[in-house]
Amino acid sequence: MVVRVIDGDTFTARTNGDEKTIRLLNVDTPETKDPNAPVECMGPEATKALEELLPVGSVVKLELDVEPLDKYGRTLAGVFDAAGVLVNAEIARLGFGIPVLFEPNKKFHPAVVKAFEEAQSRGVGLTSADIPCLPAQQVEEAVKAAESLAALPLADTVAELDRSHAGLVTALAAIAALKAAGSAKKHVHWRAYKSAQLASMMTRLDAATTAGVARQASIGAKKTEIANAAAAEAARVAAAAEARVAQEAAAAAAAAEAERVRNLPPAPAPYVPPVYVPPVYVPPAAPAPVQNPYPGYTGPRCYAPGGKSWTPCK
Repeated sequence: MVVRVIDGDTFTARTNGDEKTIRLLNVDTPETKDPNAPVECMGPEATKALEELLPVGSVVKLELDVEPLDKYGRTLAGVFDAAGVLVNAEIARLGFGIPVLFEPNKKFHPAVVKAFEEAQSRGVGLTSADIPCLPAQQVEEAVKAAESLAALPLADTVAELDRSHAGLVTALAAIAALKAAGSAKKHVHWRAYKSAQLASMMTRLDAATTAGVARQASIGAKKTEIANAAAAEAARVAAAAEARVAQEAAAAAAAAEAERVRNLPPAPAPYVPPVYVPPVYVPPAAPAPVQNPYPGYTGPRCYAPGGKSWTPCK
């Protein structure tokens, strides 16, 4: 339950019987309670807007992000009214708060950015050309934020580059709001400044914008470089893995062939043909002369089968 509104982005609420200071996440409104700084332009109007959004006694729902407390011990939350409306975004939609991003709490940042863009398109709150002042302190802070981010060396990881880019988005959003508020104005902050001083502040905002946009381009180029290097390394690793698989396959095939050869049966002794030795030719013995069993017979002979014997033919 809302106890009281402190300024445009802070209020106290009673939860479980205790009072807690609640700071709206991802939105920043002009200061009214800083003891070391004057009331900033449109600060009272931002406070009044939050009082209308969160009347005393109204019931709200708090939704935390990664880090629940800031360095002052305030509870950091997305605040929803009874109708479920995100108050963080409503303050930005009215033009009294600009988007801010302090990692790791970024849950409500997209909604606040979208709401503030709507305020810019309608020209309300700090973006209105009708208000007579420009928050000088915010000009200085926004310029310094953009300049310091642009001066930092580029990180070597995509995560760090993304965080740097998020910071630039916040700084450039603040600058855009201040430039819109400074258009056609003759006064800066809570008291009058000469037009030359206002022009100087606008020039600084323009220069900071240029530096921030250039830095965003550098971040994009660096991320592309990192992505290309990562792709080349992935290709190298894949090629090495493929070569290693091929090498292992070749080694396995060689081992299998060696095992096959090792298990082969012993090779037979080579065939040596016998040396042919021709037999010694022994001429047949001359047949014994056939004795004539019929001495004095000279007539025709009739031989018996086999031709070894004969008889006179009759």
